[in-house]
Amino acid sequence: MSTDNQRFVVKLPSGETRLILVTCIATIGAVSNSDHQLLVSGKAGRSRWLGRRPRTRPVAMNPVDHPMGGGEGRASGGHPRSRNGIPAKGFRTRSKTKFSNKFIVERRKK
Repeated sequence: MSTDNQRFVVKLPSGETRLILVTCIATIGAVSNSDHQLLVSGKAGRSRWLGRRPRTRPVAMNPVDHPMGGGEGRASGGHPRSRNGIPAKGFRTRSKTKFSNKFIVERRKK
């Protein structure tokens, strides 16, 4: 977007505006074979060949295993959380004391 004597102002695809050193090198372009993510494995075994283990839904777990577990019958999970209890959606996890915070000109829009 603009240039100082030492830094560029770059707008990232996320919408964040950030300062980057002029001496940095970047590659611009698109990833090849973008259709790769559209492949369907077809069966559980093919995923296992690739080293992907089965995933158990947190709602199906016990309260001792996950914050969204437990409840009588088919109870819904409650607020979306990670395994260690941190809210999963919309919760800001970036540290307020991070060194690179001073290089962020404008945060991404919600």
